[in-house]
Amino acid sequence: MALWEAATGEDTVAGVPARFVAAPASTEEASEVLRAAAADDLTVVVRGGATKLDWGMPPRRADLIVDTRHLTGVVEHAAGDLIVVLRAGTPLASLDLPGQQLALDLPLPGATVGGTVATNTSGPRRQAYGTVRDLLIGITVVRPGGMVTRAGGKVVKNVAGYDLGKLYTGSYGTLGLITECAFRLHPRPAAQAVVLRTAPAAAIGALLAAVRAEQVVPAAVELDAPAQGPVTLAVLVEGTAIGVRDRAATLAKVLDGEVTDTLPPWWGAYPWTGEEAGLKLTAALSRVPDLLGCGVALRGSAGTGVLYAAVPAEGAPTVVERLRATAIRAGGHGVVLTAPPPVRDQVDMWGPMPGLALMRRVKDQFDPAHAFAPGRFVGGI
Repeated sequence: MALWEAATGEDTVAGVPARFVAAPASTEEASEVLRAAAADDLTVVVRGGATKLDWGMPPRRADLIVDTRHLTGVVEHAAGDLIVVLRAGTPLASLDLPGQQLALDLPLPGATVGGTVATNTSGPRRQAYGTVRDLLIGITVVRPGGMVTRAGGKVVKNVAGYDLGKLYTGSYGTLGLITECAFRLHPRPAAQAVVLRTAPAAAIGALLAAVRAEQVVPAAVELDAPAQGPVTLAVLVEGTAIGVRDRAATLAKVLDGEVTDTLPPWWGAYPWTGEEAGLKLTAALSRVPDLLGCGVALRGSAGTGVLYAAVPAEGAPTVVERLRATAIRAGGHGVVLTAPPPVRDQVDMWGPMPGLALMRRVKDQFDPAHAFAPGRFVGGI
């Protein structure tokens, strides 16, 4: 049986057409595919739900797309240990664990487990539960050439060997093909409430400081800031029914806001469309207000200092540099996640990266032939 088939016109990665497509159904099949790809000197790009294929730079070559659509399902669910092992192609939205949750929000419908890990996308509730890196406790990867590597395990406190899971998280598929992931789970909260307050951008700093001062332990503190106009704060509290009621009442008084049990429609969604550039901006918590009032739509986690910006294509290079400079002054950074091709060709997608030399050495060690997603990552890695 052939290991791959000819690509169609729809099999592209950031506009770069592929020659072949493979869809292995197991780690062993994936190993066989990548062993043959290395023998034929093929470059490889991994595709999950295709929700973030336009993130990063286009690959220099995309000979073979490895599609994870058959790598789906729950391998193991140890409910008593609050652990689940998932195949990489499993859509996050399909996961249903009675009484338990994998506390990863879903900013893009259709996103898969492997793609979420590869791009390190974490949503609003990272404030309470941690990021992808924090929840990932084990990983299985097929490295370039077909070697299967397993790191971590199925227990939360596993200190054997290097924590390679953190290395693969956010690597944009440049170090290998993720086939399975083990995650730490959390119980589903009995109740939740959201406190909403809309105010001018100039008032948001004081409101955020007031939330922090009350120590009500919110699960998330999100904001939605249109390019022009007032900003809406949404504070999520979770827990027991009585505890949620009391904490929500405290927040409503502090913020002079309203309490609801429904998340706002913009919750956890990126603010950009396909015609705009999408940026990830970070800042120290006390400096989050510095990012407001910049004339572009912003949305994200004010409680963790991670915001996302939508930049219109016209004049984007100038706006990107201004936003990045503002983020750096605020103790953070700015990365262009996605952009229309004309904008992508004019901007520095990643910005200055102090660890670039180390990243290059890691790439050389794990993928000596630079066959995996060549050019997709920072510095052309």
